[in-house]
Amino acid sequence: MQYNHYTIFSLAAEEFYYYLEMNKGVRMNNLPSKFEELINTNELPVLVDFYADWCGPCKMVSPVIARLAKEYKGRITTVKINTEKKPEIAARYSIQSIPTIMLFHKGQQLMRLQGAYPYEGLKAELEKKLV
Repeated sequence: MQYNHYTIFSLAAEEFYYYLEMNKGVRMNNLPSKFEELINTNELPVLVDFYADWCGPCKMVSPVIARLAKEYKGRITTVKINTEKKPEIAARYSIQSIPTIMLFHKGQQLMRLQGAYPYEGLKAELEKKLV
């Protein structure tokens, strides 16, 4: 199923939106069944965009996330989490304003940004954490 530039994968009880460019060639049966498992076990760092459909700033940052997902193909996995559809995940990570962009690797939170960052700003923050 497609949703804008993302593909929806229902994994057990959770639903993730993976950017299409990041997942070409990924076998769906190899994906983890839960978000927690994804951020703890994924070999690549996981960039997470917490958003809501009604959020204006989220709509502004969405093309930025898509562009970064394409540019960093093979270096990061990019995921979108709708905070209204997955409030338990949003609560677990204390998401109180959206968009919130987080970067995880092997269970460690490497980055947390709030607000609609422009492409250059978000890329600079991401680069600091990917060295």
